[in-house]
Amino acid sequence: MIKHRTLASVGTLTVAALALTGCAGSDDDGGSGGTTEVSMLVNVTPNLTEEYWNELVKPFEDANPGIDVVVQNPGAEGVAAALPRLLTAGDAPDVVQSLPPTTDLAPELVDLSQYDWATTGPLADQYSIDGKYYMAGIGFQLQSLWFYNKTAFEEAGITAVPATVEELTAALGKLKDAGWTPVQTGGDWMTSHSLQALGLPSIVGQDPDWFARMSAGEATFSDTYGDAVATYADWVAKGYVPKDALGIKYPDAEQAFLSGKSAIYPMGSWFAGTEAKAEDKAEIGVFRAPAVDGVASPAMGANIASPYSILQASESQDAAAKLVEFLVTDQDAVASQLEVDGNFRDGYEYEMDDLGKELLQIVADTPAEAYTPTGQGYGERTLPTGYSDEINAQTQALIGGTPADKVDAAMDDWFAATIG
Repeated sequence: MIKHRTLASVGTLTVAALALTGCAGSDDDGGSGGTTEVSMLVNVTPNLTEEYWNELVKPFEDANPGIDVVVQNPGAEGVAAALPRLLTAGDAPDVVQSLPPTTDLAPELVDLSQYDWATTGPLADQYSIDGKYYMAGIGFQLQSLWFYNKTAFEEAGITAVPATVEELTAALGKLKDAGWTPVQTGGDWMTSHSLQALGLPSIVGQDPDWFARMSAGEATFSDTYGDAVATYADWVAKGYVPKDALGIKYPDAEQAFLSGKSAIYPMGSWFAGTEAKAEDKAEIGVFRAPAVDGVASPAMGANIASPYSILQASESQDAAAKLVEFLVTDQDAVASQLEVDGNFRDGYEYEMDDLGKELLQIVADTPAEAYTPTGQGYGERTLPTGYSDEINAQTQALIGGTPADKVDAAMDDWFAATIG
């Protein structure tokens, strides 16, 4: 029988509180009759309901009758806030889901380097810290993508998806001339997504150590990102990126593109989940964000989907490892998790429409070394805290009319002040 435990809502603590907890004991009484209880703190959403999680682990429990999985719902505070509270209270779960390892969190986690399923899984190397593997995930959330309206491309006479930034810029001009809004973007967090989709494939493709060099002050934003900022400013000046975009909310931007009111939409692969459920929609395709001409291996921005980690505080680490192995390798379990949240992994298929199949092909065609973080980064490839907010604010300024060189200077000043 699957048990349930719902966490009470309490005040939020920061992850910094982890440093105070040491290796507190977990709430594992060993069960009765030789049963080992494994508690798993998970992200609960409209898609990932408690019922979903319980059904997901049921085949594992059936195959391992000596292990009872207890699904923990963090409630409104979420996993990131609940975990430090539980650690401080000495009631840490055995397994935590959806929380990527950080240098602050790593001391609380079990090193999974002994397990092939952890070291060879999706983005394993990219999320490693000091050569150790603290998580295993189910697949990829691709971020360096341009979704496009196929009808718009046909009307503009574009017969092939752009393979370079130069071709992408030319395509935007043709789309505008054909009467289309070329780029669908908006305000809030999404503003900088298009600039990063434009810049990172080239920047990281040319310099895989870009994150480290920026964090160490060995490179500057203006020298490395300047060309992308200038190109984006040119897009704004030519009307490819509407100047009123900042007043558009994320759901409205998404719906505008879905309904065929715009031509190209820079967004992560999770959009495919929305597209698959939409009834009245344009015919939509997708291509990976291209690099500038001459970059042989464009980088692909991506995040890990559903990372799982085991807590040092767990008294049932072997049983927890069996559970995590099942969650990240079992064909049915992985496919189910990928499908429910619109994620992808080569070799793990589920029922998907044509757009989903295009994304799966992008995953199949992308070598592991091409994947890169976006925004602030993860694992050992990180930028100073606050970078995501700052580049978003500066992209909004760019759309609002701030010259490219002023944006570059503002970002250089921010890095100088943050790094010290």
